[in-house]
Amino acid sequence: MIQFNLLPDVKLEFVKAQRIKHAVISGAVIATGGAFLLFLLLFVAVHLVQQKVISSQTADIKKYSNELKATPDIDKILTIQNQLGSLTSLHAGKPKATRAFGLIQQVTPANVSLTDYTNDFTANTVSISGAAATFDLVNTMTDTLKYTTYKNSQVTGQKVFSNVVLSTYSRSPTSTTFTITASYDPVIYNNADDVAFVVPAGISTPSVVGQPTTLFNKPSNGSTN
Repeated sequence: MIQFNLLPDVKLEFVKAQRIKHAVISGAVIATGGAFLLFLLLFVAVHLVQQKVISSQTADIKKYSNELKATPDIDKILTIQNQLGSLTSLHAGKPKATRAFGLIQQVTPANVSLTDYTNDFTANTVSISGAAATFDLVNTMTDTLKYTTYKNSQVTGQKVFSNVVLSTYSRSPTSTTFTITASYDPVIYNNADDVAFVVPAGISTPSVVGQPTTLFNKPSNGSTN
């Protein structure tokens, strides 16, 4: 069977243009419908679902808030909880005062008895009083304080004391009483790090410290005796 196209070229172009027009319109209608459907879904989500969630959460907040307010002594409970939360940082920041016992025993020569030891953790100073059999022993202890070092995880060979001064002394035929003052590196009492003291050669036997029960009493000014 033989077919002949009797339509002119202009008519063919018109039919082709109509088909394209219909396709574009159909695509636009579909895209518009999809956009409208998406808008509708978003509208429902924002104005219905979210509002319901917000209302529910607001009601829960109000409910639990009223329950907290009805709890007896709630202010005291919250204050105690806040204080408990700060205990860890306070403990880490306080000086480890017990190291003073080991340190003073290491730097005190034999035949020297201590009668008073005052450690001011605010000014980082120390005052040591006692009696020695000879004045040479007092000098030995003073020099020992000057050259005693410490080591921790950060440094080695750092001096413990500075500004070591034999502030007062009194000599008698049988003994010499004295008071030594000095500043110390506060790092030696750092509670967050281990510290080891290194005493210079010449002191091999620590003394028996006089009146040990009164050496580290805490005075009213906040320092440690």
